Amino acid sequence: MLSKIGTIGLILLGLILLGLPAISWAQKDLDSSTFDRNVRPQDDLFLHVNGTWLKNTPIPADKSNYGSFTKLADQSQKQIRSLIEDLASSTHPKGSDAQKVGDFYKSFMDEERINELGMKPIQADLEKIEGLKSKDDLVRYFGEIVQSGSGSPIGFFVMQDAKDSSRYMTHLIQSGTSLPDRDYYLKDDEKSKNARAALQRYIQKLYSLAGLPDGEKWAEQIVDLETQLAENQWERTQLRDAEKRYNKKTMAELAEMTPSFDWQAFLSQTGAKEMPDINVMTPSYFEGFEKIFNETPLSTWVQYQKFKTLDAYAPYLSQPFVDAHFDLYQKEIAGVPEQQPRWKRGVNLVAGAGTGFGALGDAVGKLYVAEHFKPEAKAKMDQLVQNLLKAFDQSIDDLTWMTDATKTRAKEKLSKINTKIGYTDKWRDYSKLDVAPDDLLGNIQSSEQTEYYRMVDKLGKPVDRQEWGMTPQTVNAYYNPALNEIVFPAAILQSPFFSSDAEMALNYGGIGAVIGHEISHAFDDQGSRFDGDGNMINWWTDDDRTAFKDLTTQLIAQYGDYEPLPGKMVNGQLTLGENIADLSGLAISHKALRMALGDQEPEKVAGWTADQLFFVGWSRVWARKYRDAEMVKRLLTDSHSPSQYRANGPVTNIDAFYEAFDLKEGDQLFKPTAERIKIW
Repeated sequence: MLSKIGTIGLILLGLILLGLPAISWAQKDLDSSTFDRNVRPQDDLFLHVNGTWLKNTPIPADKSNYGSFTKLADQSQKQIRSLIEDLASSTHPKGSDAQKVGDFYKSFMDEERINELGMKPIQADLEKIEGLKSKDDLVRYFGEIVQSGSGSPIGFFVMQDAKDSSRYMTHLIQSGTSLPDRDYYLKDDEKSKNARAALQRYIQKLYSLAGLPDGEKWAEQIVDLETQLAENQWERTQLRDAEKRYNKKTMAELAEMTPSFDWQAFLSQTGAKEMPDINVMTPSYFEGFEKIFNETPLSTWVQYQKFKTLDAYAPYLSQPFVDAHFDLYQKEIAGVPEQQPRWKRGVNLVAGAGTGFGALGDAVGKLYVAEHFKPEAKAKMDQLVQNLLKAFDQSIDDLTWMTDATKTRAKEKLSKINTKIGYTDKWRDYSKLDVAPDDLLGNIQSSEQTEYYRMVDKLGKPVDRQEWGMTPQTVNAYYNPALNEIVFPAAILQSPFFSSDAEMALNYGGIGAVIGHEISHAFDDQGSRFDGDGNMINWWTDDDRTAFKDLTTQLIAQYGDYEPLPGKMVNGQLTLGENIADLSGLAISHKALRMALGDQEPEKVAGWTADQLFFVGWSRVWARKYRDAEMVKRLLTDSHSPSQYRANGPVTNIDAFYEAFDLKEGDQLFKPTAERIKIW
């Protein structure tokens, strides 16, 4: 959770106690039964607050991990199910959003019809691939297939120009592999070998189910082809680097970079307007891809594309296809023993899950907001955001490592941060999406094309600064550097992040720290490369950037020492942006709490001081446990540290934590004052 354009965040929060007895506020919202009193907070804050919960709470059989975020997501999912099933059980005008939501869900839930059809819904797609007779045909097919998202070696999309945030630009990026990360193909540890073997079995299974010949032969060649692609892909630590990802080229320069690949033919099939330039985000990958493309026989590429089509649509075909897809991606890769109930998968498909929009996410979002989001929440949330921004502004003044010139630019950027709370003021238009109650694959492909053209139609138009990247029913939040905005969907405005019955300190430790986290992303190692208008430009002095790098290097080392599984370490470089945001967000939220309290020190609540409650509120947000396979995957792919280290890592650097719990040398979370890392 909590990603860069996805990181957690939101808060409602009463700024005063309204004269109510403090003890009643916290006791209603603080469930001390989760605590493990045998673990001291000075040694492990995460286990102290969450230890009993961890011991007594099994991971549900259909999940790879479980925690505070998941609980809220499950609650949101049940609420959405009720809304969708109400629409599916009644009649609505043809073409209305209500009709489309209800019929899309019905098409997915009609399991009997889907099983009867088998693979018939994609037969025409496979025949089209079989009809590719030359490499020229293949290039054009690569361009065409980006509209459906069924997969090819070329990633193509439209987003803002990182150095001119007033315009949209087309982008190319590495793609084409099926396993979660390049390391699954390149490492020789047991889990990686097992994953490759499972992928090969999966391809054979799909070929068998589809009645395609020579599955064993083609499975071996397809895995070999994907391995070659993986060898040329950038590592995730490279992909984090915004400057390295920016390689704007004219069509002539693109053609010069890979002279034997016909980019004009590719782009002509994408449906995108012709533009003067294109950002090649991973240029060395495409240089390597050109060689792979030329040396791989057409017959292998044809079989590869057949597999990518089968793989993309397997979850929406008959049950044997669904089971095969689950066995690889959930059971083998993530360690999940059981498939989700069909209704959950249907809700996710229609309404979105995580950061995904789903087919009709905003249409469902309207209903969700009307039913489950209180209008006054926006006002309360806005007040808390303003408090966090004031605290951050003051913190910039207090920095000892930054020069006045760069402080001025930092405060200018801070003043330009835009805040979006709860839900969009400009809902997505689904008038171009056709939905039938008895055509699941047709609905999915229509949705994919609708969203694709929504994206490419942006080319040549002014940047839409009202657009949201998440639905209101999403339990998450994000910072977008190109728009310099922090965004907080409605669904995260609930306990343990926020509760109107909670003590102020708990709310600041929960949602307040989340808000601070999102603000801090504007000033992490990558967000700090963008100015207040969203343009990637260097607004730092060289000395300030060097001082900042020295601090972040220390943070990389701190997190790189964490070992979630034997021999499996956290990647401090991959997780750096999120670790900066956690540390800075928590520090800023504590500053905002003390500013809100002023000279008053609230009475203790059930024996807890306000500062202690603040850190308890922080730790309980990160209650989470993982299956081992999921942990391995996250260590390779996730820009966030595992939850235990998100709870414990930042507090070791914050003086207020030491004062709150009277930490002394010898306590496991103790660091000498000189070693504590303070960034923002």
